[in-house]
This record gives sequence, structure tokens and C-alpha cells, in this order.
Amino acid sequence: MDHIGRIFRPPSEADSLLLQISVGCSHNKCSYCAMYEMDEQRFRIKPMATVAADIEEAARISAAGATIRRVFLCDGDALILPFDHLVHILEMLRDRIPTVRRVGIYGDARSILRKTPGELARLRELGLGIVYHGVESGDDVVLEQVVKGSTAEEAVTAAGRLREAGLRHSVMVMLGLGGIDRSAIHAARTAEILTAMDPPFVGALTTTVIPGTPLARLQEAGKFTLPDRWGLLEELRVLVRDSRFSRCRFDSNHASNYLPLSLNLPADRDKALAALDHVLATRDENSLRPDYLRGL
Repeated sequence: MDHIGRIFRPPSEADSLLLQISVGCSHNKCSYCAMYEMDEQRFRIKPMATVAADIEEAARISAAGATIRRVFLCDGDALILPFDHLVHILEMLRDRIPTVRRVGIYGDARSILRKTPGELARLRELGLGIVYHGVESGDDVVLEQVVKGSTAEEAVTAAGRLREAGLRHSVMVMLGLGGIDRSAIHAARTAEILTAMDPPFVGALTTTVIPGTPLARLQEAGKFTLPDRWGLLEELRVLVRDSRFSRCRFDSNHASNYLPLSLNLPADRDKALAALDHVLATRDENSLRPDYLRGL
């Protein structure tokens, strides 16, 4: 397989074929992110011939007995690629690897809203099953500070468009992204946006300040301070308490988090709040993931 640079995928795509159809991220300005910092990861669409060759290689592996059920299309916001380009790739996957049951992709509000509901529905018909969307925060002040490139309102509109197209939506938010100064507002408005979006999947990650990023420079200058572990757990508690979902799998089990939770909301809300309240009241560090086991 032709993989350029470091390849990233959601935890739930651990067993998927990772098919890189673009390199890097078309936005690549978020102040906290160092995923696509290498020169070789400058954003570009990979040649169709290269992608086709990778699909043929995967088809041979599948025909030899290694059944491929899921495919994840890399890189950072591959949904930004032109509609016709994505159609051709999905058609090749359908024709050459008929065992594939679901294709996943990273997308953000910009890339989702560049596609019409009809185009998104057509991608679903061809096998696209889930879009992973880094919303990060519901606070427009925080989104502007971190140069997210989209607003809370656009994220809500994007969720509605995916729902209209019948596509599943997995949303990621970042604990601590507003720093100490906006911690309470960031948590409250993130709960509000999650309620408005009502996605079937939510993953809460903890902001990690990566050396060399603009966020790290702000921290060094004393202009950003990440909440401590208890402050981060207070934010998580607000999300669990105040977000209202029809039916959602809510996880905080990413490696960056101090307290891994896997919840079905709203059913598990009271149980989760009791666990969070106990940890916050007792400051029981034995209940937390130690720092040496945390990471991106």
C-alpha cells in the first residue's frame, strides 16, 4: 500500500483497511494539531492510478482469504475531495472488494457542507457508512482562537445534512480546549452543540499541548493554561450531565483521557455522574489513568 507520512485513523477503525486517497489536511491550521506537520504531508489528492493500484493489492489479499469488511479513507479530511473523485473510489471498492460492508472517512463542517444532500446520499449508496467529525467545541470564541475554520452553527448544519443523507456521524470534542479561562463556557456550549447535533457517536478527547504548535507557544507565553485533571473531569461531567441525545454511544476512552468511560446515553447518565462525582469528591488518583499511560 502506498502510505505517505504518518497515517491516522479513529480507534474504531483499528481493523479497517487504511486506504490513503489524499495526503495531509486541506485546512491544517488548527493551533493544537501536529498530525500533518511534515513537509511530505502537504495536502494533495493522490493520483487515481495510485489509489487504484492500492485497491487492486487489497483485492488480491482479500481473494487470498483475508476478508476485508471495513475500509477507512485517509487522510485528515478526505471528504473534501471532489464528489466525482469519491464516487469513482467507492465504485472501485465495491467492484473489486465485494466483502466490504462499510467505508469510513474524516470530514469537517467545511467538507460536509461542500456536498449536497443528494451527493452525500449517493456516497452512502456506494458504501460510505460513517463520517468522523472533529467538532472540538461548541464555543465560537474557542473555535476562533484555535483557528478551527468553522463555527458551531455550521457544525449543527453539517450534522443535519448527514442525517438527511442517512450517513452515520461520529463527533469528537476536546476537553480543556478553552483553557482555564473559558473552561466552564467551553463545556456548557459543547454540551449545547452536542444536543443540537444529536449524533449517534461521541468521543471526548483531552487536549494535549504538542511542542512546536501555536497552542504550545501560547502556553509558553502564559496565554493558555490547560485545566488540571480535576478541571478536565469537571468538563466531562458537564458533557455527560447536560448533553441530550436520542441514543448515543459516548466514549472518553481515548488514550489522552484520565477517566475512561464507555456509556450509552441517556441510559447510563446517572451511573456515570455518580462515578464522576465520587472521583471528584475524593480526588482519588488511583481511579485515574496514570500520565505515563496517557498519550495521543
